[in-house]
Amino acid sequence: MTVGWNDKTPIYRQLKERVVGMMLDGVLKAGDALPSVRQIAADYQLNPITVSKAYQELVDEHLVEKRRGIGMYVTEGASEKLLASERERFISEEWPAMVERIRRLGLDIKQLLNNVDHGGTA
Repeated sequence: MTVGWNDKTPIYRQLKERVVGMMLDGVLKAGDALPSVRQIAADYQLNPITVSKAYQELVDEHLVEKRRGIGMYVTEGASEKLLASERERFISEEWPAMVERIRRLGLDIKQLLNNVDHGGTA
């Protein structure tokens, strides 16, 4: 699998966000082991320090725990914690910008939501 890294965000943050996305999507569940630092570094041609930094941020946020000598594991409640924080971030940061854009374009929010409810794209 080829991964495209963008130049706007540090790679360790992009890697962390990919792991977070896997947790939110249910690909990684509580108790699941994360691939080793060496494995990720080799697979994605990254410096192991970059991978370690991404993993350490997950540990610092109590989403992953280190088990000495055996690896990194997703903690209990990590998905729920992530979902709550992502919802809060969406409501406080992304939604206001989206509402402003909708207003600027003269779109009707009710019509957009109705379109989404019927399987269409807005």
